[in-house]
Amino acid sequence: MPTRTDRRFDAVVFDFSGVMVSSAFDAIARHADGHGMTEDEFLEFLLGPYAEDSDHAWHRAERGEIGILDWATDTMARAEEAGMGLDLSFMAGMLGDLEVYEVMVDAARSLRADGYRTSLLTNNIAEGRDSWRPLLPLDDLFDDVIDSSEVGLRKPNPEIYLLALARLGGIEPSRAVMLDDHPGNCAGALAAGMQAIQVRDPAEAVDELRALLS
Repeated sequence: MPTRTDRRFDAVVFDFSGVMVSSAFDAIARHADGHGMTEDEFLEFLLGPYAEDSDHAWHRAERGEIGILDWATDTMARAEEAGMGLDLSFMAGMLGDLEVYEVMVDAARSLRADGYRTSLLTNNIAEGRDSWRPLLPLDDLFDDVIDSSEVGLRKPNPEIYLLALARLGGIEPSRAVMLDDHPGNCAGALAAGMQAIQVRDPAEAVDELRALLS
């Protein structure tokens, strides 16, 4: 690792689902066929156009503007209007079933020990807090944690990335790296002036991050 004075970057920001743990998108998409949709169609029906920050009910829930029951009511009404039989029971407890990526846990812990500022930046709903937070030793890995539902902003809005860097002590965007599995969220980080790595395979992403920081 470069010495602190020689470093190109000061901070690394990690997404939660799809980066620190297995993807909730993948877990949801597995139910698409049973509802007569492709995976992409099903995800957009439930979660909206995820590369945007829109007024879709899921986006509003992730910004903490409405609760999960409001989202469910909206979603079931749209399904009924479309003549689609929709069963949302698979969503219950889904966050608690996600697999922790130990390679990412080790990377975050190592980077923090080496003096990098680290943050977890997640789009999430308020009702999910008690399910996802216990999955990781957050205090050991991160200097700060931002849950979109708590701050009223969500990725890919560039303002939430800038908030994360401000809360890390005023890190310049050009000196920070974002790891996210969704291309739209990576685009949001780039728009905020950060470097971004799209995580497809966690081990490969860690190697890419190490190369970028070296």
